Order: sequence, then C-alpha cells, then structure tokens
Amino acid sequence: MLDRSYVHGVSDVALIGETVGAMLDRVAETHGDRPALVERHQGTRWSYAELAQAADRFAVGLLALGLEPGDRIGIWSPNNTEWVVTQFAAAKAGLVLVTINPAYRTAELDYCLNKVGCRALVLAAAFKGSDYLDMLSQLQRDGAVPELRHVVVIGGEASGADRFEDVMERANPGGLDRLRALGRRLQFDDAMNIQFTSGTTGASKGATLSHHNVLNNGFFIGERMRLGPEDRLCIPVPLYHCFGMVLGNLACLTHAAAMIFPGESFDPESVLAAVEAERCTALHGVPTMFIAALDHPDFARFDLSSLRTGIMAGSPCPAEIMRRAVEEMHLGEITIAYGMTETSPVSFQSSTDTPFDLRVGTVGTIMPHTEVKIVDEEGRIVPPGMPGELLTRGYSVMLGYWDDPERTAEAIDAAGWMHTGDLATLDDDGYCRIVGRIKDMIIRGGENIYPREIEEFLYRHPKILDVQVIGVPDPKYGEAVCAWIRLRDGEAMSDEELQAFCRGRIAHYKIPRHIRFVDAFPLTVTGKVQKFLMREAMARELGE
Repeated sequence: MLDRSYVHGVSDVALIGETVGAMLDRVAETHGDRPALVERHQGTRWSYAELAQAADRFAVGLLALGLEPGDRIGIWSPNNTEWVVTQFAAAKAGLVLVTINPAYRTAELDYCLNKVGCRALVLAAAFKGSDYLDMLSQLQRDGAVPELRHVVVIGGEASGADRFEDVMERANPGGLDRLRALGRRLQFDDAMNIQFTSGTTGASKGATLSHHNVLNNGFFIGERMRLGPEDRLCIPVPLYHCFGMVLGNLACLTHAAAMIFPGESFDPESVLAAVEAERCTALHGVPTMFIAALDHPDFARFDLSSLRTGIMAGSPCPAEIMRRAVEEMHLGEITIAYGMTETSPVSFQSSTDTPFDLRVGTVGTIMPHTEVKIVDEEGRIVPPGMPGELLTRGYSVMLGYWDDPERTAEAIDAAGWMHTGDLATLDDDGYCRIVGRIKDMIIRGGENIYPREIEEFLYRHPKILDVQVIGVPDPKYGEAVCAWIRLRDGEAMSDEELQAFCRGRIAHYKIPRHIRFVDAFPLTVTGKVQKFLMREAMARELGE
C-alpha cells in the first residue's frame, strides 16, 4: 500500500547492455530460421537470418557513401520493408536515424533536415498523392538543405540520387569486416534515433534516444505481453513513431517474434485480413484504429481467433472499446500502455493478467527499472488518489532535445526527472490513471474538470461511437465544457437529448454546454486526436 504517490519498478531482470545491432546479430544466431518480417503489400517474407543479412548489406552501403558513425540519416516513408532495413542498418552503422512524419510537407521537411543536420535521406518516391521527390527537389533547388549530401530512393529513381537496391549492392567482404569492427566500438549509450515531437505551439523538438533507451523499453514492453518466438505481431501503426518502431519492431526483436505489416498505412480491412491470413497472435493500435476495425461492415467474416494480446495506446483508451476488443476480437490478454516519445516511450503498462476493471480504468503499473512520482504545482509528492503532474526517471529518459539545451532543461530537471505535462493519479496498489494533459484540464469558475472523466461517461450512451471533450472560452466562467461527438451509423441525436442523458448522472458543471456532432476528429498520422485544433475551431466559431 502506497503512503504517497511514488513508485519504483524494482526488478530482478537486468537491463540489456548492448546495441540494437548487436541484439539483431544475437537473435539471428539463436533464432535465425524464425520468421522475422512479413510485409504483405510487398510480398516480403524474411527470417531473422535474412533480415540481419539485409541490414548488414544496407549498412555497408551507407558507410560506402561516406557516412560516418554519429551522422544523421533521415527516413521519410510509409511502412515498408526498406523502412525496417534502414532502422536496423542505421543502428549497425552507428548512424542516428531521424524519423520523419510521412504527412510532412516542404516547410516541415526543411526544418527537420536542418535542425539535426541530416547528411543523408532515405525516402519513398511518393505516397498517397504526395510527391516526396518533388518536394525534396524544391528544397534542393532553393539551396535550403546545404548539409544533405546523399539521397536514397525507395521504389523509384531520381537524378543525383541512389536507388535503395543499388546502395545495398555496394556491400562487399571488406565492408562487412569494417562493419563488424565498428559494431565492437559502438556503445549502447550512443544516440540511435531522433523523433520529432508534434508540439502544439512552437517548432517541433527532436527527442534524442539511445540504443539503451529503446532496446530496453522494447524488451520490457514485450515482457508485459508475454511475447515469445511463436508470436506474430500485426503492426498497422506507423514506423516513424515509437509505437511502430519500439512497441512493434523492438518488442518483436527482443523476443524473436515476427513483425507482420498489413500495408503501407492503416486500413481496417487490410488489418483484419492480415490477422486472419497470417494467424497473428498480437495486434497493436490506437483506439481509433480498433474502433475502425470493430465497426468495419465485414468485420464478422474475418477469423480473428488466433489473437491473444497486443497494445492499445497512443491516446486515452475508452472502456467500451477495450471491452469489445476483448469480447469480439479474442484479445483477452490485450494490454494498455502509457508513455511519451521522450521516455522511449512506455512508463506504465498493464499485464496480460491484469483484472479487466483495472485494465480499462488504468494504464497499469510502473515498468521495470523506472521511477514515477506525482507532484503538485510546488513539486511536492501528493497522497495516493490525488491528481498531479506525472514525473518519470530512469534508463528510458531521452538523452535530450537535439541542439536545444534550453528546452531540454525545461523538460528534465536537475534530479533527472522528466516532466511529462500529464495529469495522473496513483492508487494504493500503484495503478496509474491518466486524468489528462495539464493544458487540457478545464477550469470552469474555479472547478477543475478532467475531460477524460466526461468522455468515459458519454461512451455509455448507445448512440455514441466516439467522443472528445475540450474546454472553450466562456465570458462568465472562463471556460465551458464542449463535446465533439461521432454517432454510430444511422443514429441521430439533439443537444437536448445528450444534456438530458447527463443530468442527474454527472455534476451540473461537467455537462457539455457546447455540443458538435461531427463525422471525424482532426488526427495526427498516428491517430492521435489534435484537441488544440478543435479548441481553435471552437474559439473561431464562438468569436473568441
């Protein structure tokens, strides 16, 4: 029983003290014949031995271009075989992989490449109507990316650029010997990955993660799911984000499980088809992905009986969606995970045997070798059950924001605590509940209102498919409660009906004053709801 909101993930399982490349080599030696990578849209079916060989060849090719350990190499592409190869090849070559959102355009690409000084860029030729090569050419013509020396194209070709397969052909015995010698010099505390956080204000920050950060986090994530070599994980989440790269690829790698990719980007039917055809035992996704799969018109015709576990994360997980995933998708051992890019990313996760009420009502317990405390505005640890800001410390905390000591110091204090900006509570048994973001908390006439609580209540209404609650400006109370609601197909509802549903069931000040029925929410490419865009839209509509 906790006497204060502090938990420490004491563990007799040691941290892994090696690089990602060394781990791939070890798994290729011990489980070389096991399935490693299936890319259904490309027809790739590789064993761990074949994946390691491909990573070696591409790593040698990158070094042959003149890249040196510590150089930054960007990747701008949807999910594909080449993305996975690049992830492991960069790690083997000591390069820092800069993952770039496939939805970015020229201004954002310009910022990312220049912020971290990318010397090389691996990119798809095009995706969903976006001509990546043309956008990059615009920047090159304008002289906007002076440090970029090498461009490697996936699935196409361009003047002055190398084709992905041609770089792989540069591999030779001498280059492989150099790569192995380099591998012996690399340290697990070296930077391995830079991920740009999608801040709501100001320029994005480049969270810099080490081999030690992401490899250990991937391992302990897989442990919570009870992954093993027989497991086959369906990964429909994007690789450029920690969800795909760490919770997906590295959780699989550290347990010799198979990575199954249903397509370049999320499509509910391709996910359902992949689970059935590949007999997947695990499935990852953000809540909106599970909602889309469960509500697909042909859902019932797919055999999902092979499923056992997976992770629902990325945004608050509605209890009703979790219940349906368990009952209708055979995900009896599905887990919930909480974290942030800056912590590699997971700090809390439920287990496969966590009681259902705690699995849907909390984000589980502290991860091994990690500390968390919940503090008030003055930095004092609060009693169990009291909301406060979640701070975390341990192996998973990033090295810092690339070339940004000021914002790094704002995020990580002198004692090494990462300030997450999330409001949370810890109960007497150490289970964590995420109440919301500090900036999302609604203060109405002095009353603190947590949007998550109202959202969970509104999910009980049988007509509501999805809901997001925000605070909007109010001349009398400072802020008022606003709900954006997606109804189930064929349903209709009025503002008055929704408010009547709330009366007598939740406090009057929590009842939404402003209600909007919408077809969709503004989302990031990873499926996270962008509440700040909703607030901006409402402020404009209300004339604030």
